Amino acid sequence: MSQPLKILHVHSGNLYGGVETFLTALARHGHYSPDMDQRFALCFRGRLSEELTALGSVTSLVHPVRISRPWIVWRARRSIRGIFNEFRPSVVICHAPWAQAIFGPAVRAVGLPLVYWQHGTVYGKNLLERYASLTVPDLALTNSHYTADTVRNLYPHTRCDVVRYPVSPPPSAVTDSRSRVRQALDTDPDATVIVQVSRMEPWKGQRLHLEALGLLANQPDWICWQVGGAQRPEELRYLEEMKTLADSAGVADRVRFLGERSDVQDLLAAADIFCQPNLGPEPFGIVFVEALYAGLPVVTTAMGGPLEIVSDSCGRLTEPEDPEELAAALLDLIQHRDTRRELGEAAPQRAFELCDPAGQMREMENVLRSLAAELKD
Repeated sequence: MSQPLKILHVHSGNLYGGVETFLTALARHGHYSPDMDQRFALCFRGRLSEELTALGSVTSLVHPVRISRPWIVWRARRSIRGIFNEFRPSVVICHAPWAQAIFGPAVRAVGLPLVYWQHGTVYGKNLLERYASLTVPDLALTNSHYTADTVRNLYPHTRCDVVRYPVSPPPSAVTDSRSRVRQALDTDPDATVIVQVSRMEPWKGQRLHLEALGLLANQPDWICWQVGGAQRPEELRYLEEMKTLADSAGVADRVRFLGERSDVQDLLAAADIFCQPNLGPEPFGIVFVEALYAGLPVVTTAMGGPLEIVSDSCGRLTEPEDPEELAAALLDLIQHRDTRRELGEAAPQRAFELCDPAGQMREMENVLRSLAAELKD
């Protein structure tokens, strides 16, 4: 039997998006690697801390931090040293530049192995990233090869491995929810439903999506569900702009802004096409994998992590910022049910090949054990 591998994940915890979804997935799928003892240290209470606790994970709260106040940073570092002393982790993983900048020095100070997990694009230019770059980790992990290419902006000489997120297929019961969900959302049973699930941020491409749908205003029988809540003031303003855009494009009566939802798997199972035409590169894209598991063809722009997820067998890639090409791709799938079915049937296998939870949890354990062996030698 292998020696237990004690992992402490460190993150802020004040928002909820892809990183937080990933962390809850680690907790949910921990049984695939029973020799890993994973615990979590967060600075803020919120949805992430609640979900981790509900999953039975040991989750500790560190002193809340404001990076602009050095004395509070010092208190937080002293606070997390107490967690180190109690848990005695084999390795500490700081997720994203914020956690690395704040807590990387505390990990180094006590001589623990330090891993930096990069979840997004970094350029090493803003103040937070420069702070993070001052503490060089023993290993960098990323969620895609695209993201890995940007790690050198922070750590040009650090080993970097790609470990894709573990994403599980939906429970079989979800497949029975199609008619119920459509009825609840005032959507015709025979309509072609195009769904987007993402934060209300401009780079996620809601504007481009709505512009393309405006070009299809005369095409009958489609409905769009826009799923995703606004968490910050600028996102609330953006949401209002998107509602205005839908109205001016003549499709307001066919676009449903559903806000933040806890039943995303049900919504995907009740849709026909997934479309998220990013204006900026997505580092990975958990929701693209979830859409594939749901048997949906995926339409997105050809950039970032989705280039590693979406192939011709399961979706369509379009040029960025081209509403005409996006509209043409959507129209083809709206009009050709057989094409939708062919792409959708191949989609779940593609998702499994990329993100099978059992395989990805074992991959993470193997990488971290390899690091521990290297450092011991």
